[in-house]
Amino acid sequence: MYNLSRVLILISAFSLLVGLKTLLAQEQDKELAKEYALQAELTLAETKAEDDARDIMVLAANLDTTFVKANFEAGRLYMVTVGKELAVKYFLRVYRQDPDYRFDLEFWIGSSYHLGLQFDKAITYYTLYKNKLAKKGNYQGKDKVDMKEVDRRILECNNGKEFVANPKPFSIVNLGREINSEFEDYAPVLNASEDEIIFTTRRRDGNTYENVADDNKPYEDIFTSTKNGANWQRAKNIGPSINTRFFDSNLAFSPDGNMLFIYKDEGLGDIFFSERQKDGSWSPVEALPGVINSSYRESSVSITNDGERLYFASDRPGGLGGSDIYVCTKDSRGEWSKVKNLGPTINTEYDEDGPYIDYDGKILYFSSKGRNGMGGFDIFKSNLINAEKNEWADPENMGYPINTPDYDVFISGTKSGNKWYYSSVREDGLGYSDIYMITPSQEEPKKPTVAAKEPEPVKPEPVVEAPKETPKETPKETPPVVTAPVEVKPEPKVEPKPEPKKPEKPVVFPIKYIVKVIDAESKNPLEAKVRMQGLKDKVMVGAVEQGGGVIEFTITSTAAKDYRLSVEQEGFVFQNLTVKVPGATTKENTITKTIEMRKLVVGVVSILRNIYFDVDKATFKTESYGELNKLETMMKQNTNLQVEIGGHTDSYGDNMSNKILSERRANAVKSFLTSKGIDTRRIKTVGYGESKPLASNDDELEGRQFNRRVEFKVLSN
Repeated sequence: MYNLSRVLILISAFSLLVGLKTLLAQEQDKELAKEYALQAELTLAETKAEDDARDIMVLAANLDTTFVKANFEAGRLYMVTVGKELAVKYFLRVYRQDPDYRFDLEFWIGSSYHLGLQFDKAITYYTLYKNKLAKKGNYQGKDKVDMKEVDRRILECNNGKEFVANPKPFSIVNLGREINSEFEDYAPVLNASEDEIIFTTRRRDGNTYENVADDNKPYEDIFTSTKNGANWQRAKNIGPSINTRFFDSNLAFSPDGNMLFIYKDEGLGDIFFSERQKDGSWSPVEALPGVINSSYRESSVSITNDGERLYFASDRPGGLGGSDIYVCTKDSRGEWSKVKNLGPTINTEYDEDGPYIDYDGKILYFSSKGRNGMGGFDIFKSNLINAEKNEWADPENMGYPINTPDYDVFISGTKSGNKWYYSSVREDGLGYSDIYMITPSQEEPKKPTVAAKEPEPVKPEPVVEAPKETPKETPKETPPVVTAPVEVKPEPKVEPKPEPKKPEKPVVFPIKYIVKVIDAESKNPLEAKVRMQGLKDKVMVGAVEQGGGVIEFTITSTAAKDYRLSVEQEGFVFQNLTVKVPGATTKENTITKTIEMRKLVVGVVSILRNIYFDVDKATFKTESYGELNKLETMMKQNTNLQVEIGGHTDSYGDNMSNKILSERRANAVKSFLTSKGIDTRRIKTVGYGESKPLASNDDELEGRQFNRRVEFKVLSN
């Protein structure tokens, strides 16, 4: 346990000691790089603060790109924190200089590309490592990754390519700053009416304990929020009856909202519970009775609506892999006593975790590192066939964008059955992992009218008379009556009644939206990171990289929509564009768009169009974080970059107030960047007020809206 202020003083003192020298050192500085690397190592040894150590080690690596150890450690620290896709830059520096620095170096490079959704590049480096391993099959060093693991990663990349090309139509929306923070927020659970949420957070504000854990972050605490109308209230600590001075994490809500399941580190990890009292408070926490907890780790739990079945994850012996999912039922006395492994349909040789049983008790959601995943944990769902026989349908991967190559775990559903909540590290996040709401796309496909052929008229069926009844045989004593022979005519052939032809279904052709990315100056193609999603509903568009800076998107929506097209490439100004695309119809349609990327040279100015503030305030709206996070990534990729952040307003209000407001907004952007580890000396802020309009202030949509903006200008690079 470490005191936060002591750790911050340690790091700040070192920063002041060498900060000025770093600011002036645009060229390589090997000696200063060694000082930074040593400080990063001391920070790790003293505090285990990986985020702080990463930022310092990155400085060392960039001050001396030939410093192999510092560059590898910078990449490794990215891989164990956030920004995993940024690690590849540092690993490649090592690889170019000393490909034998580590036996598994190619595997590390492949992993960073994998986590950044660059699957083809990942497969290339995984294959290079696989070939090396095949040649040196007897190698037994600690830096060896087994062939089985490499084959698994290649499989995940191929799955990932398929999932990204065919994303599921889910809208994934950040719950916003009333729930999320700049720290980790995760494990959301809701009551049946969806007006109360409980989740785990490592935020500093409102934490039970002022000190920090070994990793220099606050301890886990359980927070809660309720809705006022359609809006969540600011989340607050659930209280001392549940939270302690150390780690406390929630697991599940009972469907009636009166029992909260909690995880504690006791016994390697056990499940506890607390009950809501009549006054709304929570009872002291108790260990779950019965046979569910063991001397091994029990990590997650979910209970059915009738309270008769409880699903949980455990790594106890006798399972199929590391962590398996089990079900426990009550006996005649109402006690939890019968535990059963869910078997090979659900469990694999890999880890399974995070079970959630829906309100009907018929669909199980869970996370797995096995099956047809795309990396880390993926979320699956399976239908219950027979509870008595423990029979389940084959699990279905929930697909991209719910699942990513990173860990996706602990999803919870709702009574309606068409809404889910989970935590994820995404591009529009406020910090580390944030809590998101998942809903199916609300698009109703507009089916084009196609004239159907009229069915041919049906001929009336011929009327067939019933055969006359044969007269009964005359008794023997009656003289026989002689009659002429009767000709028997064949019955008329009855044609089957033709079925009326159904109208043919229209064939709707998806729109091919082809994006070509080029260097604005040389016109050469750029292999940039390009993403496309619905502007309002956040539904991802399927993408396939064609090579040569060309990405093909497949748009299936039959309604015209606005989309956000984002383009990023190291060394260039990122772009977030809004494009309007017509709906798919019965005619094939291909749209080609060329994106010209400008290099980050001195004097380049770019408008941060998608940063939004509350009215007359300098606080960000939730929808601003996608743009802010891309600005952060650009600053981290281009470590010599120094910028001016300029705030601008329209002419509404007096000049002095506008100038002050524009300064506050520019400083808000700077504060965001520095909170993410960007050196404050790399950012200059200016408030221009209303002095530099882009358009007339006479009109709101065509003028004032454009004038209210934040810009960045490259000062040096």
